[in-house]
Amino acid sequence: MNTENIDPEILALIESKPGISDAEIARSLGVDESLVRQRIAFLSDTREKILIVDEEIDASTALKVALEAEGYNVIEALDGYEGIRKAKSETPDVILLDIMMPGMDGFEVCRRLKADPASSHIPVIMLTAKGEIDDKVEGLELGADDYVTKPFNLKELKARIRMVLRRGAV
Repeated sequence: MNTENIDPEILALIESKPGISDAEIARSLGVDESLVRQRIAFLSDTREKILIVDEEIDASTALKVALEAEGYNVIEALDGYEGIRKAKSETPDVILLDIMMPGMDGFEVCRRLKADPASSHIPVIMLTAKGEIDDKVEGLELGADDYVTKPFNLKELKARIRMVLRRGAV
């Protein structure tokens, strides 16, 4: 069974048999009990979720720590392909997307996310060293909700994230 698609099956079992144990769910689905526990914990997390898509591990880790200290649930992707996959499987509340990445750049990631009905509603904040006006215009025309250039002020970025999340809650 594809573990990325296990959540609906877990929810269906819990709904059909209230009080079902993790072990019973695991047996029914033919998966490991620890995976069931992990997915149930994931489904129970009500914090706002931020996906950081950036190949620079040091930068994304520092940003992750700062955002987690604010109470956000932060997940990471190290390239555009993983970013698209996680955007669809994790359904974040906002995506912080670097532009300059190997393989698939952030412009293409944004274009694909905004073209797909499953992810088009997720706000995207471009977070990049590319500060030229043409780059900003391209990102915004592709559907990005905001554009922040590196190096950025963490306090300002947090305010922009809150603003984008408030806009989405309306």
